[in-house]
Amino acid sequence: MSRRASVVPVDRHNDGVLRVRDDSVRKMSATPDFAGKDFLDAKEASSAEKSMSVRDSLRLYKKAVSYSLIMSLAVIMEGYDLSLMGSFMGYDAFKRRYGTEVDELGEPIISAPWQTGLQNGVQVGSIIGLYLNGWVSEKIGYRKTMLGSLVLMVAFIFLPFFAPNIETILAGAVLQGIPWGVFQTLTVTYASEVTPTNLRAYLTTYVNLCWVMGQLIAAGVLRGCSTIEGQWSYRLPFAIQWVWPPLIFVGAWLAPESPWWLVRKERYDDARKSLRALTSPGTNLPFDLEGQLAMIKATNELEKAMSSGTSYLQCFKGIDLRRTEISSMAWVIQAFCGAALMGYSVQFYREAGMSEENALNMNIGQYCMGFAGTVGSWFLMRRLGRRFLYLWGLLIMCGLLVVVGGLGFISNDNEGAQWGIGSLLLIYTFVYDITVGPVCYSLVAEIPSTRLKIKTVVLARNFYNIGGIINNIIMPRMLGPNEWNWGARTGLFWAGACALLVTWTFFRLPEPKDRTYGELDVLFENRVSARRFHKTRVDQFSGDHLEIVPDDISSGDDRHFAEMKV
Repeated sequence: MSRRASVVPVDRHNDGVLRVRDDSVRKMSATPDFAGKDFLDAKEASSAEKSMSVRDSLRLYKKAVSYSLIMSLAVIMEGYDLSLMGSFMGYDAFKRRYGTEVDELGEPIISAPWQTGLQNGVQVGSIIGLYLNGWVSEKIGYRKTMLGSLVLMVAFIFLPFFAPNIETILAGAVLQGIPWGVFQTLTVTYASEVTPTNLRAYLTTYVNLCWVMGQLIAAGVLRGCSTIEGQWSYRLPFAIQWVWPPLIFVGAWLAPESPWWLVRKERYDDARKSLRALTSPGTNLPFDLEGQLAMIKATNELEKAMSSGTSYLQCFKGIDLRRTEISSMAWVIQAFCGAALMGYSVQFYREAGMSEENALNMNIGQYCMGFAGTVGSWFLMRRLGRRFLYLWGLLIMCGLLVVVGGLGFISNDNEGAQWGIGSLLLIYTFVYDITVGPVCYSLVAEIPSTRLKIKTVVLARNFYNIGGIINNIIMPRMLGPNEWNWGARTGLFWAGACALLVTWTFFRLPEPKDRTYGELDVLFENRVSARRFHKTRVDQFSGDHLEIVPDDISSGDDRHFAEMKV
């Protein structure tokens, strides 16, 4: 028996609530996946999700949280190796083995072109991996893509570990970058799709915490290995990368597929199984599995009505263009707010006049501050929102960079100035990792539509990687004694960049806090300005237009029906 639904014109209300546009609703009303009881179940599920406390969400979705935490550990490897490679530029044992020229004192160094090549090799590999991930993960799913990437990672670690020359290290950097490109986006996308609205910020920013943990582990390993003589001083840090893939592989093997991906593939039975595997209904918390599935289907149908297709090209069309711009700029800001100084911190400290021991100690302190900052962001985001933290974080970092740049004019002759620069860079790291660093991951997971999410995040991350390539070209020259030799004065350059980014953030970055994906779709469809996002009331499931209701609603209801077959 076919389902029949009533489609009713609703009088225009003046209640200040933003609703789905008429043309989108007409398209949705033509599909049985968005009609009758499914529609009402989706509405109830959306209300229940938004009203649930963080504690209750953690109890209900504890399995989803566990799987997301395990998958995100893959980012530790990327943070570890990128920090490792940047720190090796100021690491004596590595420079003696792979140095390409000597400085004015006759000591071996890695030349600026080779520093650029090594760092950009990772970025090139990541760009390749990211674009592949956009196609592969949408084709075979997030889980299988993660498993394959982990296998490749284990194989590619052999190259830097046994590298006889710097050319082999470069080849290893490019190949390792391919699975890292997958980890960069798949982890944050998976986290955003298996957890409810009020847990999204925590699980997506946890990806940044994994990045910081990787950097912190690298700093500690380098400090410990600095006393080892010979080749194991740098080979052992490379070998530690083999620790992570087997652990993450087991977790990814047990993890269920994203129910959002399964709904996009119209595998509704598998989506039900996935939702059961991600939740713990026995916790006596209100949870309607069919309602949750209906909400995912409703949002998917809404996005299909707003824009057709899931190709990369669609990311640059219509309302999706704005979402791509915001996601991309959120990550570009990470690249050009001065954070590049952290990746070259050991070399930065050395060029400011510190000894290797003190530079490595400051490097460890820097990432400890980053860890504390990321954890602190979890509390601030819930109260203050993403936009506030981004804007004020950039303003504070801009001021710190101005002071660092000013001290750079006297640091080589003044030990107090050297420690002042180091201390300010620690404060900068804390500010970065309590604002821009982690909040970026939440933004890029929330802003895109769910149908285009993986591809939008891929594009956004690749804009970040392009920014990284630019940084890797100019940073060695800014800091290199045989190049521009700016030292700490580099801070002034990045302070100017920060000022420009503050302007974009104020006018273009919206606030997605506490919004469901469907509500965000409505806000973007109606082209609400960035500064009004957090003030606008939204109802995805009613409108000034049409509302879909089941046939068996009582005649006493105040709606007037116009019957339509679906």
